[in-house]
Amino acid sequence: MPRFFVEKNQIQGDTIHIEGEDASHITRVLRCRIGEEIWINDKDATDYRCEISTLEKNSVTVHILEALPCQSEPKTKITLYQGLPKAEKMEWIIQKCVELGVDAIVPVTTERCIVKLEKKETKKIERWAKIAESAAKQSGRGKIPEILPLCSFSQAIAEAAKKDGAIIPYENEKNRGIREFSQKFSGESVAVFIGPEGGFSEKEIALAQESGILPVSLGKRILRTETAGMVAVALLLYELE
Repeated sequence: MPRFFVEKNQIQGDTIHIEGEDASHITRVLRCRIGEEIWINDKDATDYRCEISTLEKNSVTVHILEALPCQSEPKTKITLYQGLPKAEKMEWIIQKCVELGVDAIVPVTTERCIVKLEKKETKKIERWAKIAESAAKQSGRGKIPEILPLCSFSQAIAEAAKKDGAIIPYENEKNRGIREFSQKFSGESVAVFIGPEGGFSEKEIALAQESGILPVSLGKRILRTETAGMVAVALLLYELE
């Protein structure tokens, strides 16, 4: 069943009004008809099963049949701090990590980052946000994970310190894995740090450890940056839920 997100002010009693791109998608792409059912989410983990009551060129009205708590949102809020990768890898990372259940994604500049966003940052963030929304719709999420502004590694460390726990996959860590971390974790929010193609420098790993961020192993093989984040998120959610 098709799924769309709306702002709470679009919900009025037992009616929801949809306009713009989503309305156009419903009428022109999906070619829905009056009486068909679609799912609407209020971006705050509530799902609404709805029946289409009116269809216009750029406006759709639906009647709420039932409201249900969204069952797809993880209890643990994972924020991914991703070192900026080359080319279009960030788009792939966002898409897949949103599907898996990440709560927010923060692009981070590190010592070994090659990419420099500079004047392109605003446009990139906007594009990444659209990719996150599309992935959230496709995977039945109860919210659209936020793509936060670019920050430095030191800024990311400071933000991560506010979480209930934080990990940084590191190839030289031999004793602690995701399972060992998860067994001792009892909070609700976790920060996950993933380096760019060249990984983190020893200085960055040391700074992370000084700030209470725990190095973990993702196994015996070295993973690409576009793989490591997905693996870490998937393992965390599996172990914690």
